[in-house]
Amino acid sequence: MTDTGKPNELRPILLTNANDGSGRIFVPTEQGVVHAFKADAKETTIFLDITDRVKYLDNENEEGFLGMAFHPKYKENGEFFVFYTNKNKKVRQNVVSRFKVMKDDPNKADPKSEEVLVTFDRPYWNHDGGTICFGPDGYLYITHGDGGAGNDLHDNGQKTSTLLGKILRIDVNSKSDGKPYGIPKDNPFVDAKGTAPEIYATGFRNVWRMSFDRKTGHLWAGDVGQNLYEEINIVKKGGNYGWNRREGLHPFGALGTGPKKDFTDPIFEYHHDIGKSITGGTVYRGARVPELDGWYLYGDYVSSRVWALKYDEKLGRVVANRPVKDPNRPMLSWGEDETGELYMLTTSRDGKGIYQLSK
Repeated sequence: MTDTGKPNELRPILLTNANDGSGRIFVPTEQGVVHAFKADAKETTIFLDITDRVKYLDNENEEGFLGMAFHPKYKENGEFFVFYTNKNKKVRQNVVSRFKVMKDDPNKADPKSEEVLVTFDRPYWNHDGGTICFGPDGYLYITHGDGGAGNDLHDNGQKTSTLLGKILRIDVNSKSDGKPYGIPKDNPFVDAKGTAPEIYATGFRNVWRMSFDRKTGHLWAGDVGQNLYEEINIVKKGGNYGWNRREGLHPFGALGTGPKKDFTDPIFEYHHDIGKSITGGTVYRGARVPELDGWYLYGDYVSSRVWALKYDEKLGRVVANRPVKDPNRPMLSWGEDETGELYMLTTSRDGKGIYQLSK
């Protein structure tokens, strides 16, 4: 129960797998509890509980436990990574930390094993981003929003001196320059003075979910818009995706501009008369719905609509965008199991907030 006597809303914020052959699915709640179970399970086990350090408030619900990714060699080293809002700091701060599984129990993580890798101090509570995922290159990719409020008041999307409004790439298997992680040598700003070497791509407002296509290796990102447009990007190293000079395919604000070679436009946008907060998904590579193989599944949190988008690799453009039948509930996130089957997560008070894609 909440302090007002109402049932706590279950907020399954993401779904992932350890790719360790166990068939387990891991679903954290935004409040800081990670549940583990197999697809046919009737109940879950608690894999990790860090509610003692995760800040979550219903009226500031873009904070909390927001990201989780298992090391590509998790089966050997037992390492995984999380992104959460730190409630034990006076400043507003998000952290990315490394944790390890218990040595004597593969179904329990050790909450005392935390090693903080990256911290983000930010001025406002919203636009926290929070997705973390490993790329096919073995590096950890991290996204954080522009710092919050509206209009990107501090121009963080375009500043290369800050980690806000960016997608980052770090090497968790090494350490350099006094940091608990390494910097890939081919990161785009690694040799530029006054810039953050962790940066992989710039110009984002608030990427709410990014993922790698397990077949092509493309990094897909849904960036939440402000005034009129939501957008989908295929992210390239060193790309600048325009915020806050561009929103979707359009100029934005006082510093707005038309298309420029310095900015990479999204591959797709939709107007706010259709939906007002994109929930980025993933390219489907499962077996249950073969007709959707290669289609990017995504939705909108506000309008509760779901679509499948087809991107033609040879043409380099979107060739179709079709509605998909959905449970008509606000979607928090998407996730894949080990076999590539896709799940959609929604808010719930009865525990029934996970839906599997099926015919």
